[in-house]
Amino acid sequence: MNPISANRAELIAIADAVAREKSIDRMIVIEAMEEAIQRAARARYGAENDIRAKIDPRSGDLRLWRVLEVVEFVEDYFKQISLADAQAKEKDAKLGDYVIDPLPPIEFGRIAAQAAKQVIVTKVRDAERERQYEEYKDRQGEIITGVVKRVEFGHIVVDLGRAEGVIRRDQQIPREMLRVGDRVRSLITLVRRENRGPQIFCSRAHPDYMKKLFAAEVPEIYDGVIEIKACARDPGSRAKIAVISRDSSIDPVGACVGMRGSRVQAVVQELAGEKIDIIPWSPETATFVVNALQPAEVSKVVIDEEDTRIEVVVPDDQLSLAIGRRGQNVRLAGMLTGHQIDIMTEAAESEKRQKEFVERSELFQRELDVDETLAQLLVAEGFTSLEEVAYVELAEMAEIEGFDEELAGALQERANDAIERREAGFREARRALGVEDALSEIPGLTEAMLVRLGQKGIKTLDDLADLSTDELIGKGDKRREIPAGILAMFNISQDDGNAIIMAARKHWFEEDAA
Repeated sequence: MNPISANRAELIAIADAVAREKSIDRMIVIEAMEEAIQRAARARYGAENDIRAKIDPRSGDLRLWRVLEVVEFVEDYFKQISLADAQAKEKDAKLGDYVIDPLPPIEFGRIAAQAAKQVIVTKVRDAERERQYEEYKDRQGEIITGVVKRVEFGHIVVDLGRAEGVIRRDQQIPREMLRVGDRVRSLITLVRRENRGPQIFCSRAHPDYMKKLFAAEVPEIYDGVIEIKACARDPGSRAKIAVISRDSSIDPVGACVGMRGSRVQAVVQELAGEKIDIIPWSPETATFVVNALQPAEVSKVVIDEEDTRIEVVVPDDQLSLAIGRRGQNVRLAGMLTGHQIDIMTEAAESEKRQKEFVERSELFQRELDVDETLAQLLVAEGFTSLEEVAYVELAEMAEIEGFDEELAGALQERANDAIERREAGFREARRALGVEDALSEIPGLTEAMLVRLGQKGIKTLDDLADLSTDELIGKGDKRREIPAGILAMFNISQDDGNAIIMAARKHWFEEDAA
């Protein structure tokens, strides 16, 4: 039925029906009808007129009128009226007022009716999209159930009832076959407003999806007694979650596993057979790493405090188990703990330590001009660089067995001389590369770093100031592996990198201020 040609009762009935069907406010439908009637009337009486339409939401009565502004000199006869003519219509009219000129009801032709119908459809569709966005925008992070509606280029479109969601190919569980009509659960990860309607992105591969599933199966997690501190997934294959209990009387791992594995099996079935390792979380990094590498046994953990790398030593027969198929076990453990984990056998670790011991001993022999025994003693006491020898407390070095203050002072003096010789060598190389002295005055930059900058063509303050922090030090925690980081091998922190860049840009700000 065409709403424009309907009678009064039918107008209201149509508005109510459309509002119920699209789950929107009936006033939005009535306003759309009013706009459609206004457009049709302007097409009939002239688009230059300011025509208004009003439908009574209760009775359905339609009023149509033209609005005219009261002016002293009429310039636009379609929208203005003289004061004398206005007072003839309304005695109290004065300059600046608006008077209304009632118009008779009009019969709409086929073209006008079709245009009006399109206006209503457009308005209702916009209102429906806005309703969908408002309904789902605050539901990010919720699990929702829908029915597979169609598959487009590998992406699954899910009917959520009052909207559609999309599970992109990279957010699906690999090798899981979903067909049209299948019921599927997923996690709402993003709701975005777009011209063609709100885009609701869902995921079955997100780690938070597993967390939500465990919260649904394990009452202790839902109640907050047990917390999932970390989660790492290789969707469809294997996953690890780290849990901790706020109540010492409750075993977090046992609670998540459930009686005869009932709770974890319910999650496994939902995730298409994904194997799940549940491990206890620990605030101590070494303990957490050992737990994360289960079921492999760990002999030793070596943590580099200045880096995020962790060396894990395992027995020879545990190496393949610790690494896992295609590196899966160690990769998931690294994702779970947030550290780069290097696995090595006891034999390889012993060989590496021996090699480091020899290299450091030779460094001290060469630079400090001491015999092999004294050099090896320094290495055995934990000294790894000339800087550590030069800057350690004199009293602390003198406490080493066989040392006294005189020997300790002499070693520190030689270490300082060696450092100065090394810096002088770097300084000469830096100047040969054409790196200006102004760069050497920036706090945090050593001569070795300046040589590296010169090798990469960074020779002036402006050259350095033009760099971003990421270009200077690399991105993320694995800066050694980012080739774009010019000084990545020096393991400079993000804050120090920012400070160096800002110091290089200081002269720009001073010039602007001047």
